[in-house]
Amino acid sequence: MSLHPFYLRNITEMSLAHVLLTSLIEKPSTGFELARRFDRSMGFFWNATHQQIYRELSGMQKKGWISTLEDAQNTGRKKTYQVEQLGRIELADWMVKQGQPAQLREEIMVRLRAEAQLGGNSVLPELERHLELHKENLEIYQHIFSKDFEHSDDNDRTLYIHKMILQLGIDLELGWIQWLEKVIPQLQKFAQQQ
Repeated sequence: MSLHPFYLRNITEMSLAHVLLTSLIEKPSTGFELARRFDRSMGFFWNATHQQIYRELSGMQKKGWISTLEDAQNTGRKKTYQVEQLGRIELADWMVKQGQPAQLREEIMVRLRAEAQLGGNSVLPELERHLELHKENLEIYQHIFSKDFEHSDDNDRTLYIHKMILQLGIDLELGWIQWLEKVIPQLQKFAQQQ
């Protein structure tokens, strides 16, 4: 058994449960509504299928972190989930633990390193495709920013936090675009020299 230094003892990883608890604290929702909201917001920085979301909701309900709201009008199978005290405690405990900065785990980087050894410029079309995808993401983020935050009040704490999370997404996309627009032309030059 190895002992970890003190500063590593409280390090934790974010789980899908923490993402869902955050979403449900923001607004009690059905599984379907959660999945749709997830696709439009949380999904920008956490990937999960609808099946994973429903499976996680079931597990969270068994732990007592969430419950379903009673709705006299709801005679179908739709359940509206809300966060219970145990869920709030779990989320509060998780929030104060230390986390590691996200590690860049990009498959395209490994492909590019492999190509550096093997040659052939075979990754160039994939880099060009990624450039277009990052431009599309940037456009989506900028649209959301102009619609939701361009004239928002920076004195509203919740709105400010949401705005700054989105700003980070914009900055990351701009960084990717800048990097790809530097790398692609140089790789094209190398291809012409072969």
